[in-house]
Amino acid sequence: MSKFRRTKTLQKFTSIHVSIHNHFNQERHLNRRDHFKESRSQALAEWRQLVA
Repeated sequence: MSKFRRTKTLQKFTSIHVSIHNHFNQERHLNRRDHFKESRSQALAEWRQLVA
């Protein structure tokens, strides 16, 4: 937080970061590898559609 000079800039960064983090956070330690890879692939495909 100390690297951000203004609160508005910090809030903008965190709002963007949280949406991306929540989209890709799959809690890998709680899932089997095959399920994790499938979920990760779906999230990445959805992200690519949103960005394109």
